[in-house]
Amino acid sequence: MTVKLYALTCGYLTGSLAHLMEGGEGDVRLPIPSYLVEHPKGVALYDSGMHPQCQTQPAARVGERLAGMFKFDYAPGQEISARLEAMDRDPRRIDYLINSHLHFDHSGGNALIPNASLVIQRAEFEVGRDAERARRYGFNPEEVNCGHPVIAPEGEYDVFGDGSVVCLPTPGHTPGHQSLRVRLEGGDVVLTGDACYFCRTLRERRLPRFAHDREQMYASLDKLAALEAGGARIFFGHDPEFWATVPQGPTPITF
Repeated sequence: MTVKLYALTCGYLTGSLAHLMEGGEGDVRLPIPSYLVEHPKGVALYDSGMHPQCQTQPAARVGERLAGMFKFDYAPGQEISARLEAMDRDPRRIDYLINSHLHFDHSGGNALIPNASLVIQRAEFEVGRDAERARRYGFNPEEVNCGHPVIAPEGEYDVFGDGSVVCLPTPGHTPGHQSLRVRLEGGDVVLTGDACYFCRTLRERRLPRFAHDREQMYASLDKLAALEAGGARIFFGHDPEFWATVPQGPTPITF
């Protein structure tokens, strides 16, 4: 059973490394990734990037505080729907939209994937649909209220029922953050989302300045390290040096 995985860049953000890694200095240009997974039983998307409004009016979409923390390098044609169409993939024919979590650069494009079932951890979903709690975490409730059928597991979730594409809870960054393990012909890939921003996050255990639960985040890093020790290839969430080595769709990821 062949599973194909494609990486898609949906713009960039530039901000202070100190916000994202303890002791960081200077600015860092962060790729905004999304991943397309093609399985014989269907098609899944892991994260949807930013809302198109962030191309012209980021403060109106994400608020003055977040807009002031980052420089947005995000142009028309870089939204997830356009990235898919450039690969001759129809955004209306995605079966599963898997959100790692509900920050604006991971779920902002949810409405552009209109016919998918949304797969999100129950803890994240409960916060996201409560307007008051969502605001405290920097979530936009609209992104879990786009009309998608919702699948909200509490724990691991086997998307296609055969162990090849599995949601792995990696909380700490947010209450219900999840990573995704994808089994390719050459071995397992683990897409970390924001459980692990950079390679240095995993190697040096240097957490971001803001985290929902630091102990949970350390435990999630331990989980990712164990998966790597078992042979999985780790795809770090926003690491620009690592991302430069990742082939972009329509070229599939292989190893």
